Amino acid sequence: MFATLSLLVACLVRTRERLMGVGQLLTMPLFFASNAIYPLRLTPAWLQRISLFNPLTYQVDALRAPMLAGGRSQFGLEWDLASKVAARTVLVALTARLVPRILT
Repeated sequence: MFATLSLLVACLVRTRERLMGVGQLLTMPLFFASNAIYPLRLTPAWLQRISLFNPLTYQVDALRAPMLAGGRSQFGLEWDLASKVAARTVLVALTARLVPRILT
């Protein structure tokens, strides 16, 4: 998903320097607004609401559940996988529309 996001950004900015800057501008907030560092129950309410729209939250949840002894997915593995597929589908569709623009 993040590779597709990078490709989408690359289609928009067209230079490597801008890609790195914009990529970090997008990646760091996604990382900090997910449950990768702290469990969602420990974050403020406003950040919990934002993290529900963050695909990285569901990726971390799906990866964390099988790694912990007796670990369970907070949202359910089905929901985690469905949200990842939906986010990936949207990003691939957007990128597919933009790639011809840079090839011409």
